[in-house]
Amino acid sequence: MTSPVTPALSPLELKAKFFKGFSDRTRLHLLEALAEAPRQVGELVALSGLSQPNVSNHLACLRDCGLVTTERQGRTVTYQLSDPRIAVLLGLATELLHGAARGVEACTRPELNA
Repeated sequence: MTSPVTPALSPLELKAKFFKGFSDRTRLHLLEALAEAPRQVGELVALSGLSQPNVSNHLACLRDCGLVTTERQGRTVTYQLSDPRIAVLLGLATELLHGAARGVEACTRPELNA
């Protein structure tokens, strides 16, 4: 039996790093598309309007951070969310924005306007 891995980061640092995966517009767009259904890179390129290398780079980031997984069938790679709770989290964010959108939009803090 293997023992659980203890992260080197504190729980707060780990949570902050987790949410950074959602903080980029492109990665968020890709996660929302994958919340609808598993998809191949070509589909995500068409949905996002971005170049294939750009989409692949963001998908690699999401995969390396454990937010998406891949399934290979021959030469075809399909991406999907690594956990269905990610889709729930995205839905909760949408719900929360119904009441907080004005404040978020009005926020002028430079670190939140990147």
